[in-house]
Amino acid sequence: MNRYVAGFSITLASIAVAACGPGGAGEGPAAASAGPIGGATGMELAARQVIHIGNGADPQTLDPHKSQGVPSSNIGRDLYEGLVNEAANGDLEPGGAESWTISDDGKSYTFALRRAARWSNGAPVTARDYVFGLRRSLDPATLSRYTFILAPIKNAAAVAAGDMPTTAVGARAVDDYTLEIELENPTPYFLGLLTHSASYPLYEPSVVEHGDRHVRPGNLVSNGAYMLEDWVVQSHVKLVRNPEYWDNANTTIDEVWYYATEDKAGELKRFRAGELDYTNGVPKAQLPWTRENLADALVISPYLGSYYYGFNMTRPPFKDNPPLRRALALAVNRDILTKQVTNAGELPAYGWVPPVQNYQGQQMPEAAWTQAEREAEARRLYAEAGYSAANPAKIQITYNTEEDHKRIAVAVAGMWKQVLGVETSILNQEWKVFLDTRNQRIETQVFRGGWIGDYNDAYTFAELMLSNSGLNDSGYNSPAYDRLLRQASAEGDLAKRAELLQAAERQLLADLPIMPLYFYVTARMVKPWVGGYQPNIMDHHRTKNFYILKH
Repeated sequence: MNRYVAGFSITLASIAVAACGPGGAGEGPAAASAGPIGGATGMELAARQVIHIGNGADPQTLDPHKSQGVPSSNIGRDLYEGLVNEAANGDLEPGGAESWTISDDGKSYTFALRRAARWSNGAPVTARDYVFGLRRSLDPATLSRYTFILAPIKNAAAVAAGDMPTTAVGARAVDDYTLEIELENPTPYFLGLLTHSASYPLYEPSVVEHGDRHVRPGNLVSNGAYMLEDWVVQSHVKLVRNPEYWDNANTTIDEVWYYATEDKAGELKRFRAGELDYTNGVPKAQLPWTRENLADALVISPYLGSYYYGFNMTRPPFKDNPPLRRALALAVNRDILTKQVTNAGELPAYGWVPPVQNYQGQQMPEAAWTQAEREAEARRLYAEAGYSAANPAKIQITYNTEEDHKRIAVAVAGMWKQVLGVETSILNQEWKVFLDTRNQRIETQVFRGGWIGDYNDAYTFAELMLSNSGLNDSGYNSPAYDRLLRQASAEGDLAKRAELLQAAERQLLADLPIMPLYFYVTARMVKPWVGGYQPNIMDHHRTKNFYILKH
């Protein structure tokens, strides 16, 4: 729906929505516990090993080289396995490769693959499957928007640009179980990058035979702990154990049900009714009630992510208009946004990169000012941009359908109205439509964005805003920014590399193609009988690490 909010009267105090209980009959699971969780020992397993997971939006696709967004990634980690995995606590560990060696110059990686690894149809997983996966991921014909993440690999950028054939990618099968990958420059985060779906192998015969339908039930051949049994759009994705998986003996859960749960309030009700074991999130408005009534199931932890609004830099009113972009950024009271609207412990953000290892994040210069000073500067810049009470800016915020995103959009619109007099309309779109709208840059003015790091390094945020990034939906194009990132990617000295990345972040914050709002935390509900769950800063979880306790 398109909801016009230009004329509504709002005070900052009214932005906070009163928290209340979900309401309705029944205050807990549908069935009472049959005894202590985990039985007499606390570790007895349930007879049926089935888990029901709220997953937010319906997955855009299950093709690992085309997917984008957290919902697809969550399922992909169960279906597929890259060379490197993450343990339950987020530490890197061997995946499809049982070991690897790195050359002295840091530019050559040799992986010894698991000889016991099998595809779900029983075929062996070989080095050629990984080579095929990397070539397909970078092939312009695949239309992947994540080719930039593989740029450290030799010739990857040229292949993705169509300037070299896919056979030029710096990956080769030495033999069936030895894979060699050559890099352009030493890349300290390369092993973490290999946990990303863009690097997953695929079973070539299925892709060739079925084309785009290779990800459908009955066609999808996977090498992870699970395989696809059913997918009903806007309802659920059902996975079952892959008996051919090399570590199947240490996998416990037999069935995984992922549900489309964009409505967080509805998701919480399903959790309380016993229909879900694990939620994608918690409605912000109900966090106080949840803290008081369901504290044992509420898990809040740090998360490597930034919530922001993007400006469409390719068309008016934001093209060639830095004063307007900065005025809007300064008019937002992030303290109110995080303490009264989101209220889960998020950190107000005046920079782009959240806290990551080996990096000191940069901030907008105005971060040290009082909010009153920021608002005074916002009004000055708004006038400089040519707007006034008699000639207000008319701006549309586009966001993907979710109640929390709506609450934030209404709050931001209210702040813009109160401080500057901006007339704002807000437009919500279903996830897949929203992604397409952002990518086309035709209809957007301001759009909701959330970027979750693909590995624990500042570069995973920096590279999003490269001019040739497939996910740079602002259309930001700064030769100075691109040059700093090229220098950082070629710099082997970690301290000098960090300085280059900091200079790039300062350039970004001077140009403001995006408006940082806050750094994420993860907030979700987890039933006490879900064993093996551990929060980690990436919020990456694999069902093979879980088990269901007797209850």
